[in-house]
Amino acid sequence: MTPRIIAANLGIRLRIFHRERSAMFFTFAFPVILVLVFGTIFTKPEHLNFDLPVQDLSGTALSAQLLEALAADQTFRIAPVPTDVDAVQYAKERKQNLVLVIPRHIDVPPSHRLDPRGDAGAVSLTYVYDPSSTSVTTKIQLLEMMVAAVNQKITGIPAHFKLVPVSILPERYRFIEFFVPGIIAMAIMTSCLSNALNMNAELRQKGILRKLATTPITRADWLVSSILYQLILSAVSTAAILLVSYTVFDVRLHLDAWLPLIVVVEVIAFAGIGMLLTPFAKEAESASAVGNAFLFPMMFLSGTFFPVEMMPTFLQTFAKLLPLYYVNEALRAAMIFADNPATLRSAGVTAAFAAVVFAAGTFKTRWDAET
Repeated sequence: MTPRIIAANLGIRLRIFHRERSAMFFTFAFPVILVLVFGTIFTKPEHLNFDLPVQDLSGTALSAQLLEALAADQTFRIAPVPTDVDAVQYAKERKQNLVLVIPRHIDVPPSHRLDPRGDAGAVSLTYVYDPSSTSVTTKIQLLEMMVAAVNQKITGIPAHFKLVPVSILPERYRFIEFFVPGIIAMAIMTSCLSNALNMNAELRQKGILRKLATTPITRADWLVSSILYQLILSAVSTAAILLVSYTVFDVRLHLDAWLPLIVVVEVIAFAGIGMLLTPFAKEAESASAVGNAFLFPMMFLSGTFFPVEMMPTFLQTFAKLLPLYYVNEALRAAMIFADNPATLRSAGVTAAFAAVVFAAGTFKTRWDAET
């Protein structure tokens, strides 16, 4: 590899990009607009899901009576949770925003029950909740009202049961915090894939790729400068998204070494996909169609705009075959949960995918290709 040639090729790419105003808009402004639009939308309450997972550790007649009372008016659809699982982990893994936990010992002797003026002897019913959900507050308020009514019906005293909150997150997060990592992943994917397809298709159509064989530039120089070019655009795009998110919506995210590492891996993965798809874009005009055929399913089925768990089961299975799904999971695990093992798992899947597609894309990139 020749640093001078790499720098020269990188400079040419940046100058060409600077002249393409539409490319600059879709690379930098478009994801920022999405953050503003969807951030505003998601500050409003989401559609309510009245499923209520309940972990009954007691298994007594009183707990059965409590569950029967909660489900009596069909406000909640009670779903049992296995007693041998951790409720907080269950809520995280199943993407549940509210889980009720009934303790093992809920029968309070009459002598220890409180009078209506206190709650010192009340039985604690823990609810595990997701503070990032915009609908969970409404569900909690509804649950509190129903438990108060159950208290009166079962025991005749207001405070036999009291609700104790336990968040699945170490801090209070809103949906916008979950949305921003997805937008970062989507913006990088769109930029890398579209730029690789459009530029390679245009150079091939004009015969420039074949002429490169007569110049000192090697395929390694070409690929390194291309990756550096995409990394620069991705860094600027990510910085713009974070700046707007912090300034306008006051988001709180964990920013550490995982973010640049995941960005680098994603750039390599989707640059490789772009090289693999280039042969299908015979002309520069068809590059956008080829790119969109790949981008839009990834964009809407990988959990960028809404949770994958909202989709039918077969689509959830399909989503987990898409590389963007693992990029989204890695970014959210790092930036929201600060969960290093989960981040490593998702980033590892993305890295393995990136290595395979980039190696295949490198092999397919040939100067003397006619088509």
